[in-house]
Amino acid sequence: MQAHNQTGDYRESLRTTVRLLLWTLAWLGTLALAKFGPDLSWGSGQPLASWAAVAVNLLAGIGWIVAFTRFLQGQDELQRKILQDALAITLGVGWVGGFAYVVADAADLVAYDVNIAVLPASMGVVYVIAVMVGKIRYR
Repeated sequence: MQAHNQTGDYRESLRTTVRLLLWTLAWLGTLALAKFGPDLSWGSGQPLASWAAVAVNLLAGIGWIVAFTRFLQGQDELQRKILQDALAITLGVGWVGGFAYVVADAADLVAYDVNIAVLPASMGVVYVIAVMVGKIRYR
């Protein structure tokens, strides 16, 4: 009976992982469409098409958030703890680092402007490192 529960748990974990992957790809695709569509496809003179692409991207983002929440709920306790610790560290680094940059920029301490894309990219790096450290820590 226990083997069936483990198999069922594995299948559910795989299902939530695949859904998360598909929603991630959908969100990335709609983000690329919203970003590059005005230049490559419909032109900047079509604001309605651009707003529609942004709206579709927001809807895909909501789907991604729901999929990620379900993915977290489908993990075992240790994996969930590792991922939630990594999320807490990532949020803290992004929040503190982002506002530190805003304050430094407002005080004219920053010699050059940084592209806003640096923030989510650096948060992604912090998240991956925090997950790896958590896995090593709880080995």
